[in-house]
Amino acid sequence: MRAWLEKQLHLIDFTIAALSRRKARSLGLIAVFSALVFVLASLMLFGHALRSEALAVLAGAPEMIVQRQVAGRHDLLAQADIDRLAGLPGVAEVQGRLWGYYYDSVVKANYTLLARPESEVAEGTLTIGNAVARERGLVPGNTISFRSYAGKLFSFKVAAVLPEDSELLSADLVLLAAGDFRRFFDYPAGQYTDALVHPAAAQSGAALAAAIRAAQPELRPIPRAEILAIYARLFGWRDGIGLAVLAGVILAFAILVWEKAAGLPAEERREIGILKAIGWEGGDVIRMKLWEGLLIALAAFLIGFVAAWLHVFRYDAALFAPALRGWSVLYPSFRLSPVVDLRQLATLFLLTVLPYALTVLLPVWRAARTEPDAVMRA
Repeated sequence: MRAWLEKQLHLIDFTIAALSRRKARSLGLIAVFSALVFVLASLMLFGHALRSEALAVLAGAPEMIVQRQVAGRHDLLAQADIDRLAGLPGVAEVQGRLWGYYYDSVVKANYTLLARPESEVAEGTLTIGNAVARERGLVPGNTISFRSYAGKLFSFKVAAVLPEDSELLSADLVLLAAGDFRRFFDYPAGQYTDALVHPAAAQSGAALAAAIRAAQPELRPIPRAEILAIYARLFGWRDGIGLAVLAGVILAFAILVWEKAAGLPAEERREIGILKAIGWEGGDVIRMKLWEGLLIALAAFLIGFVAAWLHVFRYDAALFAPALRGWSVLYPSFRLSPVVDLRQLATLFLLTVLPYALTVLLPVWRAARTEPDAVMRA
């Protein structure tokens, strides 16, 4: 075993010396390979971290939301609907919810207005998201005015700004008292936007959703699992732009691998011929070239992955985030927590390092089984 290890170390030492003699070509290969790994790893790390961040924030999402549907569209929910929901077996509590959208012509963005009890938000005051505060230059104690869709002017005092760690979901959120909400939107009394349903401890969300659909077919129950699945897809990187970038990178990598498998440069063929002429066996030549491919691929993988990690978690994925986050006026500002999926990392390693390292075997095997003078003349 020791003799085998010493032989591999000597092969690695010779391989490094050979690569240093072809410094420009070796560095060029590592640079191109590193760039491909960088793009793939950045997409992988950014998508996984964004999904993890969203799911962590959504851990406190309501157990179930119920909406009324008319012709497939969201309609207002009456108090009678809420009362019927509260009477279903397996329902612990039902809370009507008031929320809506308001377009602010000052910053040309939509806010999400959500009514809260007066115990949380006093009448005449607002609690706003960080993005709203940044765009309007607001701090607690400031006054802001909105003109309702009916043309009336309403003034509110900013009581608080929501915590930064919730900005991924609360960037455009404005919390106000229920009475202010109804007056601002001229909302009908006894009607709600939707309802939060809290199942009894022994009742599963799926079973309760089925019971609600059977009792009131016009209502659409949305369990927490479905909410989490929707956000997981929303924050996933499997969108059109991500797939287009990924397809381009895979194509470039395939071209690089194909070029390597197509044949050896004349300089490397002469080197193999010389090695065989001085007594190297074909197996040693193949092992030496395999080490060469592995060293290049490993160096490129490490450089590309470390650069991608810094790009995503240190510099907030500055190159890809604007495209992958989509278009918005009120962008949430948040720092992703460093999260690495070991399965994704292993998949990236297997799809990049091993194919490149193994593609050298075919041309080297052809050269190693040929007579030295024939190889050097080719």
